[in-house]
Amino acid sequence: MSDRVLERKTFQAGDKLFKEGEDGNLAFVLQSGEVEIVKNAGEENEFVIATVGQGGIIGEMALLDNSNRMATARASVGGAAIVISRQMFEKKMKNADPFLRGLLNILADHVRRMSKEKSEG
Repeated sequence: MSDRVLERKTFQAGDKLFKEGEDGNLAFVLQSGEVEIVKNAGEENEFVIATVGQGGIIGEMALLDNSNRMATARASVGGAAIVISRQMFEKKMKNADPFLRGLLNILADHVRRMSKEKSEG
């Protein structure tokens, strides 16, 4: 994909943009619609961590720390998103201040740890 051309993804209510446990190679910037971030999607003990709407970003955690998806992203309302590839993300991060890169990694670690504690507790 060229740096000048952004890929766009459309989705309908109920569509899963990604699933908990999957490899994370994409993030999404929501142009419209609404997406729920769900732990244990489809299971009896499923719970919604967050709801993200227009202008929000989802899937960035896996790009930040190269870990698997910590939750499922399921559309509650149809919409569209700009796709951020790992390649594009890494190019931007390479040019970012080293302090900010380190800070983002620390924040990602905190979020993952809190999510794990909440799902276990």
